[in-house]
Amino acid sequence: MTMKLKSLSLAVLGACAFAPAAFAQDDAGASGGKHFSVVGGYALMQPDSDPIEGSRTDFDGGTMPTLSLAWNANDHWGVELWGAVDKADYRVRGDAGKIGSVGHQPVAISGQYHFGRVDAPFRPFVGLGYFQAKTRDAGIAVEPLQQVPEFDKQKGGIVTLGVDMNISPRWFARVDARYMKANAEIRNFVEHGETNPHDKLEANFDPWTIGAGVGVRF
Repeated sequence: MTMKLKSLSLAVLGACAFAPAAFAQDDAGASGGKHFSVVGGYALMQPDSDPIEGSRTDFDGGTMPTLSLAWNANDHWGVELWGAVDKADYRVRGDAGKIGSVGHQPVAISGQYHFGRVDAPFRPFVGLGYFQAKTRDAGIAVEPLQQVPEFDKQKGGIVTLGVDMNISPRWFARVDARYMKANAEIRNFVEHGETNPHDKLEANFDPWTIGAGVGVRF
Protein backbone atom coordinates (compact mmCIF):
# COMPACT_ATOMS: atom_id res chain seq x y z
CA MET A 1 0.00 0.00 0.00
CA THR A 2 2.96 2.32 0.65
CA MET A 3 4.09 2.21 -2.99
CA LYS A 4 0.52 2.82 -4.20
CA LEU A 5 0.19 5.84 -1.91
CA LYS A 6 3.57 7.22 -3.08
CA SER A 7 2.57 6.86 -6.74
CA LEU A 8 -0.77 8.59 -6.13
CA SER A 9 0.97 11.39 -4.20
CA LEU A 10 3.39 12.01 -7.08
CA ALA A 11 0.46 12.21 -9.52
CA VAL A 12 -1.32 14.74 -7.28
CA LEU A 13 1.81 16.88 -6.88
CA GLY A 14 2.41 16.80 -10.63
CA ALA A 15 -1.12 17.96 -11.35
CA CYS A 16 -0.82 20.77 -8.79
CA ALA A 17 2.46 21.98 -10.28
CA PHE A 18 1.27 21.81 -13.89
CA ALA A 19 -2.20 23.36 -13.63
CA PRO A 20 -1.40 27.03 -12.78
CA ALA A 21 1.27 27.34 -15.50
CA ALA A 22 -0.93 25.79 -18.16
CA PHE A 23 -3.95 27.84 -17.16
CA ALA A 24 -1.93 31.06 -17.39
CA GLN A 25 -1.57 30.45 -21.14
CA ASP A 26 -5.33 30.33 -21.66
CA ASP A 27 -7.41 32.43 -19.26
CA ALA A 28 -10.44 33.07 -21.45
CA GLY A 29 -12.75 31.49 -18.87
CA ALA A 30 -13.01 28.03 -17.44
CA SER A 31 -16.50 26.66 -18.01
CA GLY A 32 -18.87 29.37 -19.16
CA GLY A 33 -21.78 27.81 -21.03
CA LYS A 34 -20.62 24.23 -20.40
CA HIS A 35 -22.99 22.19 -18.24
CA PHE A 36 -21.47 18.69 -18.33
CA SER A 37 -18.13 17.30 -17.22
CA VAL A 38 -16.39 13.92 -17.20
CA VAL A 39 -13.43 13.03 -14.97
CA GLY A 40 -11.36 9.88 -15.23
CA GLY A 41 -8.99 9.12 -12.39
CA TYR A 42 -7.47 6.76 -9.90
CA ALA A 43 -8.08 6.53 -6.17
CA LEU A 44 -6.67 4.87 -3.09
CA MET A 45 -9.49 3.40 -0.98
CA GLN A 46 -8.89 2.63 2.70
CA PRO A 47 -11.47 0.95 4.96
CA ASP A 48 -11.53 0.92 8.74
CA SER A 49 -8.52 -1.14 9.80
CA ASP A 50 -10.58 -3.53 11.99
CA PRO A 51 -14.12 -3.63 10.55
CA ILE A 52 -15.38 -7.10 11.59
CA GLU A 53 -16.64 -7.46 15.13
CA GLY A 54 -15.13 -10.31 17.12
CA SER A 55 -12.25 -10.79 14.67
CA ARG A 56 -8.65 -9.62 15.04
CA THR A 57 -8.06 -8.50 11.47
CA ASP A 58 -6.40 -5.60 9.69
CA PHE A 59 -7.64 -4.45 6.27
CA ASP A 60 -5.14 -2.81 3.91
CA GLY A 61 -6.45 -0.34 1.35
CA GLY A 62 -6.46 -0.86 -2.40
CA THR A 63 -6.46 1.27 -5.55
CA MET A 64 -9.16 1.50 -8.22
CA PRO A 65 -9.92 3.40 -11.45
CA THR A 66 -12.78 5.89 -11.06
CA LEU A 67 -15.17 7.81 -13.29
CA SER A 68 -17.19 10.95 -12.54
CA LEU A 69 -20.10 12.28 -14.64
CA ALA A 70 -21.54 15.65 -13.61
CA TRP A 71 -24.29 18.01 -14.67
CA ASN A 72 -23.81 21.63 -13.59
CA ALA A 73 -26.99 23.67 -13.23
CA ASN A 74 -24.94 26.88 -13.01
CA ASP A 75 -21.43 28.06 -12.13
CA HIS A 76 -21.73 26.78 -8.53
CA TRP A 77 -24.30 23.99 -8.17
CA GLY A 78 -24.19 20.55 -9.76
CA VAL A 79 -25.03 16.86 -9.45
CA GLU A 80 -22.33 14.19 -9.74
CA LEU A 81 -22.49 10.45 -10.43
CA TRP A 82 -19.21 8.93 -9.25
CA GLY A 83 -18.03 5.36 -8.98
CA ALA A 84 -15.30 2.77 -9.28
CA VAL A 85 -14.83 1.32 -12.76
CA ASP A 86 -13.32 -1.79 -11.16
CA LYS A 87 -13.15 -3.05 -7.58
CA ALA A 88 -10.50 -2.12 -5.03
CA ASP A 89 -8.93 -5.20 -3.45
CA TYR A 90 -8.42 -5.09 0.30
CA ARG A 91 -5.73 -7.40 1.62
CA VAL A 92 -6.83 -8.88 4.95
CA ARG A 93 -4.13 -9.61 7.54
CA GLY A 94 -4.24 -11.42 10.85
CA ASP A 95 -1.70 -12.50 13.46
CA ALA A 96 -0.27 -15.06 11.00
CA GLY A 97 -0.02 -12.68 8.03
CA LYS A 98 -2.29 -12.52 4.96
CA ILE A 99 -5.49 -14.48 5.53
CA GLY A 100 -7.64 -13.41 2.58
CA SER A 101 -8.95 -10.55 0.48
CA VAL A 102 -12.14 -8.57 -0.13
CA GLY A 103 -13.12 -6.65 -3.28
CA HIS A 104 -15.06 -3.40 -2.84
CA GLN A 105 -16.76 -1.37 -5.63
CA PRO A 106 -18.70 1.81 -4.68
CA VAL A 107 -21.00 4.07 -6.71
CA ALA A 108 -22.48 7.37 -5.46
CA ILE A 109 -24.66 10.31 -6.42
CA SER A 110 -24.04 13.67 -4.78
CA GLY A 111 -25.04 17.30 -4.88
CA GLN A 112 -22.01 19.59 -5.19
CA TYR A 113 -21.18 23.23 -4.59
CA HIS A 114 -18.14 24.82 -6.31
CA PHE A 115 -16.60 27.92 -4.74
CA GLY A 116 -15.11 30.98 -6.42
CA ARG A 117 -15.11 32.27 -9.98
CA VAL A 118 -15.55 29.99 -12.95
CA ASP A 119 -12.22 31.12 -14.42
CA ALA A 120 -10.20 30.85 -11.18
CA PRO A 121 -7.10 28.63 -11.48
CA PHE A 122 -8.16 26.70 -8.36
CA ARG A 123 -11.82 25.95 -7.53
CA PRO A 124 -12.53 23.99 -4.32
CA PHE A 125 -15.82 22.11 -4.02
CA VAL A 126 -17.80 20.10 -1.49
CA GLY A 127 -20.40 17.39 -1.97
CA LEU A 128 -22.95 15.44 0.03
CA GLY A 129 -24.86 12.40 -1.19
CA TYR A 130 -25.72 8.71 -1.08
CA PHE A 131 -23.66 5.66 -2.02
CA GLN A 132 -23.93 1.91 -2.45
CA ALA A 133 -21.05 -0.54 -2.58
CA LYS A 134 -20.74 -4.14 -3.71
CA THR A 135 -18.43 -6.41 -1.75
CA ARG A 136 -17.09 -9.07 -4.12
CA ASP A 137 -14.70 -12.01 -4.13
CA ALA A 138 -14.59 -12.16 -0.35
CA GLY A 139 -12.61 -14.95 1.25
CA ILE A 140 -11.27 -14.82 4.82
CA ALA A 141 -9.84 -17.63 6.94
CA VAL A 142 -9.67 -16.44 10.54
CA GLU A 143 -11.63 -17.10 13.74
CA PRO A 144 -14.53 -16.59 14.09
CA LEU A 145 -14.61 -16.43 10.28
CA GLN A 146 -13.18 -19.30 8.27
CA GLN A 147 -14.85 -18.26 5.04
CA VAL A 148 -16.98 -15.26 4.04
CA PRO A 149 -19.17 -16.02 1.02
CA GLU A 150 -21.57 -13.09 1.29
CA PHE A 151 -21.59 -9.47 2.45
CA ASP A 152 -24.76 -7.40 2.30
CA LYS A 153 -24.60 -4.42 -0.04
CA GLN A 154 -23.48 -1.31 1.83
CA LYS A 155 -25.64 1.82 1.71
CA GLY A 156 -25.17 5.18 3.35
CA GLY A 157 -23.97 8.75 3.18
CA ILE A 158 -20.91 10.11 1.37
CA VAL A 159 -19.06 13.40 1.90
CA THR A 160 -16.70 14.83 -0.74
CA LEU A 161 -14.00 17.51 -0.52
CA GLY A 162 -11.98 18.42 -3.59
CA VAL A 163 -10.39 21.03 -5.80
CA ASP A 164 -10.41 21.51 -9.59
CA MET A 165 -7.32 23.08 -11.19
CA ASN A 166 -8.15 24.69 -14.53
CA ILE A 167 -5.77 23.92 -17.38
CA SER A 168 -7.86 25.49 -20.19
CA PRO A 169 -11.52 26.47 -20.70
CA ARG A 170 -12.29 22.77 -21.30
CA TRP A 171 -9.65 20.76 -19.44
CA PHE A 172 -8.89 20.57 -15.73
CA ALA A 173 -7.10 18.41 -13.16
CA ARG A 174 -8.81 17.25 -9.97
CA VAL A 175 -7.84 15.96 -6.53
CA ASP A 176 -10.47 14.88 -4.02
CA ALA A 177 -11.14 13.01 -0.80
CA ARG A 178 -14.34 11.09 -0.04
CA TYR A 179 -15.68 9.49 3.14
CA MET A 180 -18.46 6.86 3.14
CA LYS A 181 -20.38 5.92 6.28
CA ALA A 182 -22.22 2.60 6.28
CA ASN A 183 -22.26 -0.86 7.86
CA ALA A 184 -22.58 -4.24 6.18
CA GLU A 185 -23.89 -7.55 7.51
CA ILE A 186 -22.02 -10.81 6.84
CA ARG A 187 -24.20 -13.85 6.22
CA ASN A 188 -23.77 -17.54 5.43
CA PHE A 189 -20.30 -17.58 6.97
CA VAL A 190 -18.49 -20.70 8.12
CA GLU A 191 -17.84 -20.65 11.86
CA HIS A 192 -15.84 -23.33 13.64
CA GLY A 193 -16.11 -25.63 10.63
CA GLU A 194 -19.90 -25.34 10.15
CA THR A 195 -21.96 -23.10 7.89
CA ASN A 196 -24.14 -20.72 9.89
CA PRO A 197 -26.99 -19.45 7.65
CA HIS A 198 -28.91 -17.64 10.39
CA ASP A 199 -26.53 -15.57 12.50
CA LYS A 200 -25.07 -12.33 11.21
CA LEU A 201 -21.88 -10.43 11.89
CA GLU A 202 -21.49 -6.66 11.59
CA ALA A 203 -18.75 -5.12 9.42
CA ASN A 204 -18.08 -1.37 9.75
CA PHE A 205 -15.92 -0.63 6.70
CA ASP A 206 -16.51 3.18 6.68
CA PRO A 207 -14.02 3.65 3.80
CA TRP A 208 -12.39 6.87 2.63
CA THR A 209 -10.66 7.60 -0.67
CA ILE A 210 -7.97 9.95 -1.94
CA GLY A 211 -8.07 10.41 -5.71
CA ALA A 212 -6.59 12.32 -8.62
CA GLY A 213 -7.83 12.66 -12.19
CA VAL A 214 -8.18 14.70 -15.36
CA GLY A 215 -11.51 16.09 -16.57
CA VAL A 216 -13.13 17.73 -19.59
CA ARG A 217 -16.15 20.06 -19.85
CA PHE A 218 -18.60 20.16 -22.73
